[in-house]
Amino acid sequence: MRVGFLGTGWIGRHRMQAMIETGAIEAAAYADPSDEMAVEAAKLAPDAKRVDGLDALLAEGLDGIVVATPSALHAEQSIRALEAGVAVFCQKPLGRTAAEVRAVVDTARKADRLLGLDLSYRHTAAMRRIRDLIAAGELGRVSAVDMVFHNAYGPGKPWFFDPAQSGGGCVVDLGVHLVDLALWALDFPDVADVHARLLAKGKPLEPGACEDYAVTTLTLADGRVITLACSWNLPAGRDAIIGASFYGEGQGAGFRNENGSFFDFTAERWRGTATETLAAPPDDWGGRAAADWARRLAAGERFSAEAERFVHVAEVLVRIYGRQTTA
Repeated sequence: MRVGFLGTGWIGRHRMQAMIETGAIEAAAYADPSDEMAVEAAKLAPDAKRVDGLDALLAEGLDGIVVATPSALHAEQSIRALEAGVAVFCQKPLGRTAAEVRAVVDTARKADRLLGLDLSYRHTAAMRRIRDLIAAGELGRVSAVDMVFHNAYGPGKPWFFDPAQSGGGCVVDLGVHLVDLALWALDFPDVADVHARLLAKGKPLEPGACEDYAVTTLTLADGRVITLACSWNLPAGRDAIIGASFYGEGQGAGFRNENGSFFDFTAERWRGTATETLAAPPDDWGGRAAADWARRLAAGERFSAEAERFVHVAEVLVRIYGRQTTA
C-alpha cells in the first residue's frame, strides 16, 4: 500500500519507520516545510518523493496518509484526505473539540476509509496485560481507577500554549491518554459526571490560557469512579510520573513507568500486600499503533465503528474543560 507522510518531525519519522518495518506499506511520498526534517525523512525512505503539502501528497495516488502536523490542522487535513478516498492515521488529538473529532469520524464513515489515531499507550505490553485481566473478570468488578501523567517538561513550540491552536493544555496533550486508557480498559462505560480543576501557573485557569495542572474526577453511570491528574513542568525529581491503578474485589493491577522514563513500563497484579509482576521492560511499543494501522490498511480494512470511541474520549475532554459537547 502506498502511504504518504504529512509532517516528518521526530514523531512523524518514528511512525514512518514503524510502518516501513512491517513490510505492509511503501513510503511513497512525504511533505514537510523544514529542509532539515525532510533530509532525515529521506534517510528512512530514500525512494519516497518529497512534495509540497497536502494537495501534492493527495495527487500521488496514495492509499493512506499519516498526519503529524500541529494540532490545529489535524481535523481539516484528515477530512480532506478522507474525502479524497485516502485512509488516515493521525497524531493525537484528532481534533481540538468534540465537534471536530465527530466531523472526522463521520467523514471516514461516509468515505468508508480506515481511520486510526495514535493512542500509543494502549499498545504497551503492560497496559495490555492489565486490560486482559479486567476483561477476563480476574479482578472482579473494578470500582476505582487512579491515573497520573506528570511531565517535568513542557512543550517546546509556542502553538501549544495557544488554546485556539492546541485545543487546550496538559489535558489535551497528556490527559487524553489517561482518559482513553481508563475508558478503554473498562470497555468504554458511560460517564455520568465530570468534575475538574484546571490551573495555570498555580492559579485557576483564565480564558485564553492553557492549563499546566489538572485534577479530574469522572463518575461512571454505575457509580464507579476514575480520578485523573496531569501536568507540565512539575518538579517531580524525575522526567515523568506515569501510572494507572485499577482496584477490584480484593485484587488490583497497576501500570507505572520505571525510573522516570517515558518509555519503560511495568505492570503488576496486587493481592492484598502481595505483588506479582505481569510485564517489565524492555518493550518496544512506541510504533505499534502505527504498525497496526499499516497492517490493517494492507489487509483491506475500511471504516470501523471503533472510531466512535475517539468521539467518546473527545466528549469527556470537552466536559473536563467545562465546554458544551458541540463546542
